Amino acid sequence: MKHWVKGTLAVAAISALVACASTTDKGTVGADRRQLLLVSEPQIADMADKAYAQVLNEARKAGTLNTDVAQLRRVRTITAKLIPQVKVFRPDAVDWKWETNVITADTLNAWCMHGGKIAVYTGIITQLKLTDDELAAIIGHEMAHALREHSREQISQEMATTLTLNIGTSLLGLGTLGSNIAQVGSDLMLKLPNSRTHETEADRMGVELAARAGYDPRAAISLWQKMGAVSPNGGQPSWLSTHPSGKARIADLEVYAAKVEPLFRAAKKS
Repeated sequence: MKHWVKGTLAVAAISALVACASTTDKGTVGADRRQLLLVSEPQIADMADKAYAQVLNEARKAGTLNTDVAQLRRVRTITAKLIPQVKVFRPDAVDWKWETNVITADTLNAWCMHGGKIAVYTGIITQLKLTDDELAAIIGHEMAHALREHSREQISQEMATTLTLNIGTSLLGLGTLGSNIAQVGSDLMLKLPNSRTHETEADRMGVELAARAGYDPRAAISLWQKMGAVSPNGGQPSWLSTHPSGKARIADLEVYAAKVEPLFRAAKKS
């Protein structure tokens, strides 16, 4: 049998075994899509720890790590209110070793790696003049990426592609491939763009996290309106290039913000 045929069969067989899993419970917004997960959770956790340490070390050397004390306090206060809400999607995530840091840079950027490793850049706060509700929308959105293990899913997809191309000699030849993925995984976590499916999931889960924490879920709408106004003549910042905006996205947020509105009202009363 030709090598590429073996590879294709291997991917199909593995996908049939592992693609039936969803990393989260539904919540109110219905986050239950099945995912391809070829990389183990311990592997992705190790990748995230190494990548996060690298980013913090570089920021520390540059003198840009947590230099704005007021912004750091603000970001950590909002994050602390969001973390308990993750239990609706993943009870185990409440016990993750969450860490939040602020990096001083003009770039519009924020992200959350597997295991709750968060970084927010001052540029996105100051240039967009974010309210607390809008900042909660961003952090909740990024936390949702981690809860859904989108990086793990992306790297698994890269792994499946590599497997199709290279398996050749054996249907069980995952040892070398696994080690290769582990070596480049940290880099991939920072560079692979999220798909539109991932973005939609993070949008919807993010508004639910924010609402349950007592932040107005409608702020996600004003947030993306601000995003769209940042560069009306093109030339989007890199963060926006992987976070597609537009009328369709805002329309979807309007629907799901309304859906979780009762959660927001209940949180405000309590």
